Amino acid sequence: MENMEFGTVSTSSMVLMLLTAILGIALPLITAVIWCKKKHEPFTTVLIGAATFLLFAIVIEKPLQALVIQLDSPVSQFVNARPVLWAFIVGLFPGVFEETGRFVAFKTLLRKRKQRETGLSHGIGHGGFEAMFILGITYIEYFVFALMLNQGSFFELMIEPVKDTLTPDVVKQINGIVEQITTFSAGMLGLALVDRLIAVLYHIGASILVFYACKDKKKWWLYPLAVVIHTAIDSMAGLQLAGVINVSDWIFEIIFAVAAIGTFLGAYILLYRKDKPKEVAAGNAQ
Repeated sequence: MENMEFGTVSTSSMVLMLLTAILGIALPLITAVIWCKKKHEPFTTVLIGAATFLLFAIVIEKPLQALVIQLDSPVSQFVNARPVLWAFIVGLFPGVFEETGRFVAFKTLLRKRKQRETGLSHGIGHGGFEAMFILGITYIEYFVFALMLNQGSFFELMIEPVKDTLTPDVVKQINGIVEQITTFSAGMLGLALVDRLIAVLYHIGASILVFYACKDKKKWWLYPLAVVIHTAIDSMAGLQLAGVINVSDWIFEIIFAVAAIGTFLGAYILLYRKDKPKEVAAGNAQ
């Protein structure tokens, strides 16, 4: 592979990337602290939510998903040759593992916490940590790449050592990342923050669903419902990535928002709000 030519990154783009990383880390932390202080919630519930995402989505799910769609094998070749199936697999893994992670957390570490705030607190931790992981770590990494691009060392440090092993798809991905970095704008920052806010609302809603599936045996079906909703949302994103559907980022964000916010509002209104604390319910009955 010949030396690849890359552009440089403007100072304003670098500042915006750094700001994205800072906000991605700070906002979830501030939200969690304010929520726990206002509701007198144990902060450990939020931490368990964060740990649920880390263990089930990063440590367990990602490697297993890579075995199916990334490792060169007859299975991955079969899946990758079928974009719709690939999109479904991309959605199924987080749907199953993340919702199962919530179920395990509520059945074990959080089994004695029955107050309605537990589900919401767990969702703040799960979705908040995902936002910190995606925005914080990703954009710090992008900021470092931008420094390399401006210093002319990106190819030497990132590409040269592995250039003989790069496939056309990986080269395409690298060029896409570089293009995103060199054209990063305030609009892209806004889209990234809106996307994560919507995702956090979804995770809160899903945590409420699974919490009540664990709390009330008659509502067990809420757990598989959460799996189905999560799979559908992420499969839709997979269809966009695979080129099966082709809409603008903002239109896709609107579709995602309808599904995610609908999940949150449904769980909040139909489950959380109806589960009034005993003292409030007793007072209303008098």
